[in-house]
Amino acid sequence: MNIKVVGIATGILLASTSAFAQSSTVNGAAGGAVTGAIVGGPAGAAVGGVAGAAIGTAIDPPPQKVVTYVQQAPAPTKRVVVKEKVVVGQPLPETVVVTPIPDDPKYAYAIVNDERVIVEPSSRKVIQVIQ
Repeated sequence: MNIKVVGIATGILLASTSAFAQSSTVNGAAGGAVTGAIVGGPAGAAVGGVAGAAIGTAIDPPPQKVVTYVQQAPAPTKRVVVKEKVVVGQPLPETVVVTPIPDDPKYAYAIVNDERVIVEPSSRKVIQVIQ
C-alpha cells in the first residue's frame, strides 16, 4: 500500500513540476500540501505546503521582449563592480542603480560585474542573468 501511495505521489510531483515553475506562491503551497498529504498525512501536508510555497515564490522568467531589451541596452559609461556574486533570487546591493524597462514596469535591469541582469524593481531581486 505504501509503495502505491509513494508511486502516486511521485507521479503527481513529476507531473506538476512544470506547473510549479509557473505557479504563484499560493498555487505552490496548495500543490505542495496535497502532495505532502498523500505521502505523509497531515504532517506531510504541512511540510509539503511550506516546500511548495518556496517553489511557488520562484519568479517567472521574464518575457522574451524584456530579455531582448536588456541584451540591446547600452552599457553604462562607468563600469559597476560589486564584491558579492550576482545570484538569481538574491537582491542586488543598494549601491547598484537599476533601470526600469520602459514597456514593462514589472522588470528592471542593471549591468553588474559585466553581467546583464533582470531584476524585480521593488525588491531588487535578480530574476535572470543574461548570458
